[in-house]
Amino acid sequence: MPAITFNNSNNSFFQSVRKSVDLYFKTKKLKKTGNWKLYLKAWILIPGGLGIYFYLLSGHYSRVIGIIVSVLLGLTLVCIAFNVMHDACHNSYSERKWINSIMGLTMNALGSNAFLWKIKHNIIHHTYTNIDGIDDDIANSPLLRECTTQKWIPIHRFQFLYMFVLYSISTLSWMLGTDFVRYFAKKVHTTPISKISVKEHVIFWASKLLYVFFYVLVPIYTLGWRPWLTGFLVVHLTMGLSLSVVFQLAHVVEKTTFRTVEGPHKVIATEWAVHEVSTTADFAPQNKVISWLLGGLNFQIEHHLFPQISHIHYFALSEIVRRQCELFGIPYNCYPSARQAFYSHVRLMKRLGSKSFTGLPTSSVSCS
Repeated sequence: MPAITFNNSNNSFFQSVRKSVDLYFKTKKLKKTGNWKLYLKAWILIPGGLGIYFYLLSGHYSRVIGIIVSVLLGLTLVCIAFNVMHDACHNSYSERKWINSIMGLTMNALGSNAFLWKIKHNIIHHTYTNIDGIDDDIANSPLLRECTTQKWIPIHRFQFLYMFVLYSISTLSWMLGTDFVRYFAKKVHTTPISKISVKEHVIFWASKLLYVFFYVLVPIYTLGWRPWLTGFLVVHLTMGLSLSVVFQLAHVVEKTTFRTVEGPHKVIATEWAVHEVSTTADFAPQNKVISWLLGGLNFQIEHHLFPQISHIHYFALSEIVRRQCELFGIPYNCYPSARQAFYSHVRLMKRLGSKSFTGLPTSSVSCS
């Protein structure tokens, strides 16, 4: 792992917020993992995705309807990723490990790989959030400058315009390139993968072959290659844009902070939990529709502090975390609406496109 440590000698903030959260679950007599509210989502989204898939295979629709339904399939698959895969890969879907493992494989059904994603997301991103040189989530492409420590090139002046094109092809990139690069290099960005078990080797290749069979060969056989290609691209462009924008709104906005690796060993001045709060932002916390569709990923602060707690609890936890941040004088970064977070992301990316931009002072936004 990277030679970076956090100043956890006191760790008082996290101890306090964890104590308050534990008391909440004890008082309410709740499990920290999912319940019927989460399982109902899976029963709605997964059969819904399968139904849309088989409808598209039927071919009984016009070209326009086919494109619209392909967009709907892409959005449904994204919702499965947000609501089912994400919790499962964090072991918060169920108390049973084997159920989490099975439901986490929905990531493979979307074209990527759960094993590699857990290393990239659970270990690297959740530990070293917004640390340039380590966090793979802010190293999407040399064409995107997502913090001031990244190298500037002239084309970055226009990144606030073309970034949405790059976001749209992100899932295609994972499926066709990034997964294989990580697999063969045994490395995620700058972090080595210590070992890949025989089981994971088998799952990697079997799921990739099954994906080609169900998403490429079967549609080409039933519909022809041109309708397949149109639908396939529409599904992935929808998925890529949706996934990328949601995750960008949580970390690459004007209120979050960024750090970089300097020298062979670096100590972050704050404790880990304070670092997570400062590099993360919530958005649209009162919007129940967005919270349902995004699997609570609009509560990213709560998720980063307690990734093994299911997202169905995040709304309640947000009040606890906000009070603890006020108690310790820690800015709680929050945008009242998704629109405000979106505009903040666009403004930041536009400013990062300027070579002279050195960063913004950080402050909090009230979500009350």
